[in-house]
Amino acid sequence: MKSLTQLENDLLAPSNALIEDMANIQGDIILLGIGGKMGPSMGKLAVQAAQAAGINKRIIGISRFSDPKAKAQLEANGVETISCDLLNDAELQALPDAPNVIYLAGNKFGTTGNESFTWAMNAYLPGRVAEKYKNSNIVAFSSGNVLPFVPVTSGGASEETAPDPLGEYAQSCLGRERIFEYFSKKNQTPTLIYRLNYAVDFRYGVVMEIAKSVRDGKAIDLRTENVNVIWQGDANEIAIRSLLHCETPAKILNVTGPEILSTRWLANQFGLKFGKEPVFVNEPTGTALLNNASECHRIFGYPRVTIREIIDITATWMLQGGEEFGKATHFQERGGKF
Repeated sequence: MKSLTQLENDLLAPSNALIEDMANIQGDIILLGIGGKMGPSMGKLAVQAAQAAGINKRIIGISRFSDPKAKAQLEANGVETISCDLLNDAELQALPDAPNVIYLAGNKFGTTGNESFTWAMNAYLPGRVAEKYKNSNIVAFSSGNVLPFVPVTSGGASEETAPDPLGEYAQSCLGRERIFEYFSKKNQTPTLIYRLNYAVDFRYGVVMEIAKSVRDGKAIDLRTENVNVIWQGDANEIAIRSLLHCETPAKILNVTGPEILSTRWLANQFGLKFGKEPVFVNEPTGTALLNNASECHRIFGYPRVTIREIIDITATWMLQGGEEFGKATHFQERGGKF
């Protein structure tokens, strides 16, 4: 059994496709809001890909960096860092320009009771960023939450599906998309709206949450019996490679894995790994937030890490006492309240 460090290094190494694309991405890359769940590993991956491509490219991470340790770790991995409150316009305008921007900033958890901050982060700030970086390629992170619940037999909602966001978090995410779309048209800014539905990693995400429930004997709610997931490393690669696919008007891209997974099946797989019988409650409703990411797979190919590998990796990580982020996805939430 590999060590946790070996597992992480093997699975987070850049692919040949990313290395080739990195060589074709002209100029430096700025990651706005790098301090979240995906940002640190994405910054590290971008540095590794640039080095493997043999090119000199600055990877710059921007965040408030309330945790100095996170800032130091990024710098140790070759990411240049700048501390900035993006909602402070003077600080935003003082940031360096770059030909390529990946917009990761946003707010989800804690929206209920703090709706104004969520709207400021998710719908006001994008306009300020879009003006600041109007001459850049922008990959703007969004969420599958902007789409409606669809029948689990539908194949998932595609990019052509009309948004129907439930709750203020999802509404503010649609606001973010619309603002980036507006400025893409107004300023002819090449933009790609990266509509992600559940990245997973050893430390967080839908798969880990289900595994943890099985291990701890906690009930798993079957009302949302089906989910999409994609390995975080694959999601990071797609985000970086998307800098070559920005368009005006903005291109919308659903990003997730190819399967519509059963939470019951996932739980039973971990039951076999842990020698425990999963506990289920409630009955399936027949609908879920599901993305059809066939356009993403056409452009970038299928994700490298399969669901069976994700299950094995997650079980190994947990059995060896690996750390957790402690940031629940609330994928079972059906009322739009976060």
